[in-house]
Amino acid sequence: MSATTATTTAPTPADRFSLRRLAHLTRWNLVLLARNRLALVYGTVLPLAGLALLLPGERGDIALGASGIGGVVLTAGLFPVFYNVLSQFVNRRDELVLKRMRTGEVRDSELLVGVALPGVLCALAVSAVTVPAAAALGQPLPLNPAVFAVGAVVSAVMFAGLAYWTAAWTRSAEAAQLTSMPVIILAIAGPVMASLTSLPEAVRDVVSYTPGAAIGELVRVGWFGLDGTGATESTLSLSETWGQSVGPLAVMVAWTGVALSLASRSMRWEPRS
Repeated sequence: MSATTATTTAPTPADRFSLRRLAHLTRWNLVLLARNRLALVYGTVLPLAGLALLLPGERGDIALGASGIGGVVLTAGLFPVFYNVLSQFVNRRDELVLKRMRTGEVRDSELLVGVALPGVLCALAVSAVTVPAAAALGQPLPLNPAVFAVGAVVSAVMFAGLAYWTAAWTRSAEAAQLTSMPVIILAIAGPVMASLTSLPEAVRDVVSYTPGAAIGELVRVGWFGLDGTGATESTLSLSETWGQSVGPLAVMVAWTGVALSLASRSMRWEPRS
């Protein structure tokens, strides 16, 4: 009786995630983004327009500053990340670009990260520029820069995940204008409803679990040290901001995990026949 010995073959370099291939894909996607003037304006100028809220207000009004800066981070996630990734992925799927690229050495994970990374970098650049811009308009510097930075990164990743989930059930590039609306409305409605003090407590608790409300709360805590949505004065210390930021960060991470899980189950790389 002969025994069969099972052998495992080590993955070849082409089977592994390659930073070199990812860098090439990211550079290519950055060039395409830069050539699309409308997408570039949406990704850079439009998010910073949220700081216009600070122009007519009293210098140093932290409640107004929290609203304006929260809007910047939210818009930076919605346009250069969410809508850009959604439209780019669906367009290239319809044109069979993704199908052709998958027949070569490029891995699926490299394709997904390569499409999302330019928008993510754009959103992070906008968040970084917001710090000196807001300071120039009379706002304080972030109380906890690390919390604000982590929040900006998690926000960008979350909207990339939501973009791929939306792309999974978007039939065409034209349909992306409609299928993107539920996520955009959900994200924008969150901070708006969270600011309404007349809402019942149970409704406010539900609203706090929306992506936009979580981003707004993280900005209020990490940048201004505000404890709660109705607070208008900074009361949190640097150490206290770490504990208060766990809740909104957990909400954003949960949305990211759900979106990526749903996208992985229903992702399509070719147009429907």
